[in-house]
Formats: sequence, C-alpha cells, structure tokens
Amino acid sequence: MPLKPSFLAPFNEFVARHYGKDTGKMLIHTGVVGWILSAAAQVMAIVFNDKIPKEQKMYLVPQELADAGVNILSFYTITQGCKSVASKLVKSGKLLPKSVRGILDAKGLTDKVGKFDFNVFEDAGLSPTAIKRLEKFKSGVDVTAATIGSVLSCNIVTPIVRNEIAASRQKDLVAKMHNADTNHSSYVKPDYSYTKRPSMYDFTHNTSSLKI
Repeated sequence: MPLKPSFLAPFNEFVARHYGKDTGKMLIHTGVVGWILSAAAQVMAIVFNDKIPKEQKMYLVPQELADAGVNILSFYTITQGCKSVASKLVKSGKLLPKSVRGILDAKGLTDKVGKFDFNVFEDAGLSPTAIKRLEKFKSGVDVTAATIGSVLSCNIVTPIVRNEIAASRQKDLVAKMHNADTNHSSYVKPDYSYTKRPSMYDFTHNTSSLKI
C-alpha cells in the first residue's frame, strides 16, 4: 500500500481540524481564494501585456483591484450570511431531520424547538448517534446554503454592483477628459478579455463534493 508523502501531513491535519465538520466553511474559503487568484491573474495579464499603453494600464490596474474587492466582499458576505442563517436554523431545531425531530417530541421539547436560545446539540440530551446524524445533516444544509449564496452573489448581486461602480467611474473619467479638452472619440473602451475570468460557481460546484 503506497504511503502518503510526509510533507503533506501538516496540511492534511490542518484541513481536517478546520474543515472536517464544516464543509460549508471550506466552500466559502476556497471560493475567496479562487477570487483572489482570478484577480491576481487578471492584473498580471494587464501589467505584462505590451500591447496595452502605459497610460491605460494606470487606469485598468486600479480598476481591476477595485473590482476584485467588490467581488470578494460580495461573495463572502452573501455566502457567509446564507450559511449562518442555515446553521442557526439547524441549531435552534427549526430545521431538523425527521428522526431527530421525533426524539425531541418524545422528550417533550416541542415548545423549545425553533427558539433563539435553544441549541439542539447541547440542550436536547441527544445520544452520540443522534448527534452524529444531526452533524451530517447540518453539514449538508451548510453546503446547500453556501452554494445558493455563491449563485446569488456571482450571478445577481456582484454583476449589478460591479456594473454600477464601473459606470460611475466611466462617467467620472469622461468628465475629466472633457475638462481637459481631450478628444473623447479617441478613447478606446478597456478590453477585459485578457484572461478568462472563472465564475465563482465553478469553484464552489467543483469543491462541493469534497469530503474530509
């Protein structure tokens, strides 16, 4: 049986310790890393492209960095928000598998289920088997919530916010050009097709099947 390279052991331990029971958090963090790498590749493509004038690079690089900030902040805020809400629904007992719900009803805890100060993991006196089943259920809910959050962020919220910011910057730039008596007709709209920007859904979709 082949042995695992010893140099990977610390990394494997880190992943297991931080993400072993929280796959949803892993999806969010890998998504953020994906956005950072995508932005870095885009900036490097602009910087090292000799066909782009230096003056245009001075505009494109800050704009790309600003776009990256909007993308990352939007992605993290929305996906983390969706995951937090889903986790709270499970912990409070508002969202439970049928088997665990039956246990709570049998213990006479029906009135406490769904309340803000109730924690089904700590306050229900569940058996280790039931807790393990509940943890597995929670992990699935977290992954689903994080995936929904990433779709909302990447396909709805982020494009709208980014376009609004880009339009505002473009308007300011045109105004400055007019004030400087620059020929507006000679301005060439920046081309952002230097590298293919991956969708963040690609990152979350490809990593949603990972298991620790």
